[in-house]
Amino acid sequence: MIIAAIVLFSLAALLGIFLLTFVLRGKETPKAITFTHGPIAFTGLVLLIIYAFQYSPAPIASLILFIIAALGGFVLIFRDLTTSSMPKWLALLHGLIAVAGFVLLLKFAF
Repeated sequence: MIIAAIVLFSLAALLGIFLLTFVLRGKETPKAITFTHGPIAFTGLVLLIIYAFQYSPAPIASLILFIIAALGGFVLIFRDLTTSSMPKWLALLHGLIAVAGFVLLLKFAF
């Protein structure tokens, strides 16, 4: 289960990097990729939550960082759908928090 979460977070990270290139250039993000990135990351988060409830020890620090990143992702998607301005600092912070959670998850798993 934790390996599946890692694979899903990896795929979400690749899509997130692609989306970040649009944000940093000030261009509109492709909605198909945006609506793929979120559900893939969410599925990874759900698997990680299930894992945390079933096994001990659990990657709690990683889980907390991914939840914070998800909250930032909700703000980003809301801003993307309602306004034309996407805060670059928030997109970068969202990605950095997710990467930190991913690194901690890899450290825990391997």
